Amino acid sequence: MKKTALVIMAAGLGSRFGGGIKQLAKLGPSGEIIMDYSIHDAIEAGFDKIVFIIRKDIEKDFREIIGNRIEKVAKCEYAFQEIDKLPEGYSVPEGRTKPWGTAHALIQVRDLIDCPFAVINADDFYGKEGFKLIHDYLVNQMDDNASAFDICMAGYIVGNTLSDNGTVNRGVCRMGENDYLKEINETYDIEKRADGSLVGSDANGNEVRVDGDAIVSMNMFGLPEKFLDTLIENFPAWLDKNGKEMKSEYLLPQEISGLMQEGKATVRVLKDRDKWFGVTYAEDKEAVQKSLKDLVDKGVYPASLF
Repeated sequence: MKKTALVIMAAGLGSRFGGGIKQLAKLGPSGEIIMDYSIHDAIEAGFDKIVFIIRKDIEKDFREIIGNRIEKVAKCEYAFQEIDKLPEGYSVPEGRTKPWGTAHALIQVRDLIDCPFAVINADDFYGKEGFKLIHDYLVNQMDDNASAFDICMAGYIVGNTLSDNGTVNRGVCRMGENDYLKEINETYDIEKRADGSLVGSDANGNEVRVDGDAIVSMNMFGLPEKFLDTLIENFPAWLDKNGKEMKSEYLLPQEISGLMQEGKATVRVLKDRDKWFGVTYAEDKEAVQKSLKDLVDKGVYPASLF
C-alpha cells in the first residue's frame, strides 16, 4: 500500500507552555489536547508517520509535553519553521517579527516527505471522517502522474463549524462538476440570525447570505509530494512581490488557489459530515469539553487516547 504522512502545523505554539496556550488546553476527559485527537484519528485511518512543524526554541518543551507521548504510538519527525529560513540572497526585513505563513512552514518538511501527505492545523478538531477520506484518496485515487497537481480537501458543512460565542471567518467553496472546487470565497463575520439564516460579509464589507449547507474549507488538504517543490520554486517570486510588507504571509490556500487559476492544480472536495471544533473564543472551551465528553460517552473515542 502507498505510504502516507500527516503534517501538523504547530509552529504557532507559544515559546512558554502553560494554560494560556490554546493549542495545549486540556479539553478531553483524561486531559487530552485537541492535537491528540487528530493524531489518534490519523493513525486509525492508516497514516504511516506524523511530521510536526514547530520552532526550534520550543523543541525541548514540545517533545516533553507532546512528542515523547506520541512517539510511543507512531513514527514522528520534526521540521522547524524559523523567520530567517529564506532562499539565498534574501533576508528578513528590519523590524519584521511575524512568521512567513503556512506555505513557508510546509517548505520546511521537504526533506522528510517522500509520499503523499495531509496537512492540518494543530489547534483544530477535525473528526474521524476527514482523516479517513483524505487517507483513502491519497492511497487509492490520487493521480501522481496527472498533468496538474491532484489535490484533495476535506469540505465541512458551514453549520458544523460555527461558534455559539461569536462570529467566524470561513472560506466558502463554490463547487464545480464531480465535487471539484472552482473557487473559495473568504467570508467574514458569519453568524446565525434569530430566524436561522447565516449572514456574513465579503472582503469589501458587503453583507452576504451563506447557505446553511454550504461547504467550507478548514485548511485540511491532501497533497502530492512534488507539490512541495512548487512551493519552494514559487517562494522567491512571492518574496519579490510581498517580502517587504511586515505582515505579509505566504499562505497555503492562496497558493493552491493560484495554481488552480493557472490550470496547474485540481482540488477534489471530499464532503465531511463531522462537526469541526475550535477554541476561537475563550467561551468555546466549555462547549468543546462537553462535545468531546459526549463523543467518549457514545464510544466514538476511548476514555483515554494513549
